[in-house]
Amino acid sequence: MKNTEVAKVFQNIADLLELKGENPFKIRAYQRAARAIEYLPKEIELMLEEGQDLEDITGVGEAIAKKTTELITTGKLGYYEELKAGFPEGITSLLAIPGIGPKTATRLAAELGIKSVDELEQAIKDERVSKVSRLGGKTAENILHKIQALRRKDQRIPIGEALPVVDEVFEALRRLPGVKN
Repeated sequence: MKNTEVAKVFQNIADLLELKGENPFKIRAYQRAARAIEYLPKEIELMLEEGQDLEDITGVGEAIAKKTTELITTGKLGYYEELKAGFPEGITSLLAIPGIGPKTATRLAAELGIKSVDELEQAIKDERVSKVSRLGGKTAENILHKIQALRRKDQRIPIGEALPVVDEVFEALRRLPGVKN
């Protein structure tokens, strides 16, 4: 499991906790951990294999380190699954769209039955989203642009994945005769 995927789970947990009205300090702890993990130069999976202590990562305490280990080793996080069960299906996929916060995601899921980004895109094109209270046409158009930007972002490679590949390429090039550092 890649760092970006682990970070996404923790960001989703923070969003769901915010929806539940949980303690703001707890929410921020998950947000901090998500940011720290997403931008780590080394994959957490590799860190665990090497026996490194995850609590050495800034923003990761004992509880989040245990949850990270569970997520990496099993591919699932029980706490996250229980938390998701208390919300409408698909709400986490809506939260992945920049600019859609927990309240808007809940409203879209509850009022329009939207469970995926594709369904949301279609609802915007059908002008159903613009009829939801406090959203309107301009907001719907902005969400559509953010969906398109999100799809472009998925085509990018996170630096944590790119750097090891770049290092391998440089090392291979250095071994070639006539190549100077």
